Amino acid sequence: MLEALEALEQRREAARAGGGEKRVAAQHAKGKLTARERLDVFLDEGSFEELDMYVEHNCVDFGMPAQVVPGDGVVTGSGTVNGRLVYVFSQDFTVFGGSLSERHAQKICKIMDMAMKVGAPVIGLNDSGGARIQEGVASLGGYAEVFQRNVLASGVVPQLSLIMGPCAGGAVYSPAMTDFIFMVKDSSYMFVTGPDVVKTVTNEVVTQEELGGAITHTTKSSVADCAFENDIEALLAARDFVDFLPANNRSGVPARPSDDPWDRIEPSLDTLIPPSANQPYDMHELIVRTLDDGEFFELQPAHAGNIIIGFGRIEGRTVGIVANQPMVLAGCLDINSSKKAARFVRFCDAFEIPIVTFVDVPGFLPGVGQEHSGIIKHGAKLLFAYAEATVPKITVITRKAYGGAYDVMASKHLRGDLNYAWPTAEIAVMGAKGAVEIIFRSKDPEEVAARTAEYEARFANPFVAASKGFIDEVILPHSTRRRVALGLRKLRNKKLENPWKKHDNIPL
Repeated sequence: MLEALEALEQRREAARAGGGEKRVAAQHAKGKLTARERLDVFLDEGSFEELDMYVEHNCVDFGMPAQVVPGDGVVTGSGTVNGRLVYVFSQDFTVFGGSLSERHAQKICKIMDMAMKVGAPVIGLNDSGGARIQEGVASLGGYAEVFQRNVLASGVVPQLSLIMGPCAGGAVYSPAMTDFIFMVKDSSYMFVTGPDVVKTVTNEVVTQEELGGAITHTTKSSVADCAFENDIEALLAARDFVDFLPANNRSGVPARPSDDPWDRIEPSLDTLIPPSANQPYDMHELIVRTLDDGEFFELQPAHAGNIIIGFGRIEGRTVGIVANQPMVLAGCLDINSSKKAARFVRFCDAFEIPIVTFVDVPGFLPGVGQEHSGIIKHGAKLLFAYAEATVPKITVITRKAYGGAYDVMASKHLRGDLNYAWPTAEIAVMGAKGAVEIIFRSKDPEEVAARTAEYEARFANPFVAASKGFIDEVILPHSTRRRVALGLRKLRNKKLENPWKKHDNIPL
């Protein structure tokens, strides 16, 4: 018996050693943690239960039978984050460069299947050189098996990808189909084809970082949601982030005790809107003063800054926040902001997370570039997302809500449950100056000025919309948190279903 126990411990040690001391040292030299060290940081202490520690590859070509490492380049299992169950896989770059083999893929698929069965999030720590070339099509088949599970799990359990090293070729598509992607600056990258292939095919010279680094993907492409300075920062942020997410699409949002009074009054909001209609203000001020303890986890903060998305809590329960940002492009909706917000709204709806929308939108961004790039179809994505959402939806219009953008931003007409406006709100087809120049285009400047003042007095307020029932109440800014909290409490048992369909056809 003792011999068997000793043999077991030796096998465990061999698996824990990964690619050996030399390769572990090389990983540390790059400023990166190993696969197991990452799990130690991410999961609650002592909670990790590993599966498939002894799995080995089954490749018989290119001398691979002589190169066998227990675990085959990925650590898989389950653990807890702040006491809540999650399933994880962590690719081990010290073993065959973290490359994906048939057995490697089977390990990942097994924990994804388990997560679906029990209804728990899947978190992938990606650090891989891609498909294991020695296995040929078998490794490609392994990727496809993972992809299929990503699709089946979408909208059923939350999926989070942390890119903590290379992620190239077919490997990028699995993270792309997960709900959120975090990256690490200077040590992680994602691209379909690397710099050498790009140079050969298009003669463009580009570095890995420029082509697919964390800054590129969080500012230009919007492939990733957040970029962090190092592994530790990314993993700790992921712990905080997972805390906002439901376990699955049936469990309801997580709740935590909060000492922040639900009816807290915020007098500073009464002076948030500047005296001039053309003067910007920071919408973050309203967001943090509305949420519990000012805690807001913003997503894609460096991309499409004219709209803000992220998670917070009200009365200890998770809410999704969507808000126009007057500090960027005057808060106009454009292609990037529409896509950014639409995907977030659809995630919230899939997982029964209530959506709170703060509106200050002068319209869609005009321009030839926007029109030729498809602002009509991309703007329709956000409209579609809000219109199909059946979760509780509360909207607060702070200042401008003009034209079609008023409709798009969770208006009453898109089944908004509670639509509030501040006294400073202006709800109209367009701004007074533009409207008067169209209606009275042949008039002299003095009459245009007089008509503009008349139009502002008539329409530059929330009461016309309120008189038609499009606004449920004109509220005092300082009472915004109280109104939103009370509304969410009332809507907690909301029941609303869309007509039966296999699936919709969102304008992609």
